[in-house]
Amino acid sequence: MTVSPAMRRYAAEIYRLQQDHDLVPLALLSAHINASAQAIATMVKRLSKSGYLTYEPYRGIRLTRTGERIAMPALRRHRLTEAFLVKVMKYDWASAHELADVFEKGVNDELEDRMFELAGQPTRCPHGEPIPSKEGVMPTVEDEPLSNVPSGSDCMVSRVRTHDMDKLRYIAEIGLVPETPFHLLSCAPFKGPLRLEMKPHDHIIGYELSESIWVEVTKKGEGNKLPPLKTAYGKSN
Repeated sequence: MTVSPAMRRYAAEIYRLQQDHDLVPLALLSAHINASAQAIATMVKRLSKSGYLTYEPYRGIRLTRTGERIAMPALRRHRLTEAFLVKVMKYDWASAHELADVFEKGVNDELEDRMFELAGQPTRCPHGEPIPSKEGVMPTVEDEPLSNVPSGSDCMVSRVRTHDMDKLRYIAEIGLVPETPFHLLSCAPFKGPLRLEMKPHDHIIGYELSESIWVEVTKKGEGNKLPPLKTAYGKSN
């Protein structure tokens, strides 16, 4: 069966969403694809019938291995387009995702190859997401959310996993873009703020924002250690 561009686009979006969800709810897919519930149901049925995804009623969908393979060309084109828009055309990285959704519709294989060369043969998009190879191989990335990292760790920003334009602009403003090193000085308990030692200035960011920043830990700290609890009599428990 011929795989249409629309099928690849849907598969690519499902692939992105299933990085954070074991099963992708149809309502979530509809919100990201910006399509009606009827259109979503029709495409899901088509992809399922072709063996590209599995569907669990009332829970959601997930791509099969074959489904992941048909998603790779669309993911490559989208992330490469983002890199081209930022590196060559000098667009703001915050708007790159939405612009790429429109721009890539006019890109063919020849233009894609040219964009790849002009952008410096990038292996990641401006937000740090890996770009699949032309052969459809997705590079392995070993990172984790900053919110999971213990204080005292040395880190390198790997990916910024949000499409919220305000968040992206703020992250760029404080310099937490991919490949930026920093030292995690402290993490307040109970989802409190995090203090980062950076050059030229230290920064304090909220826990919610730290969940969008994924890092490679180059040296793991021991985390916050509370002092021994003292009783009313001055003795440690």
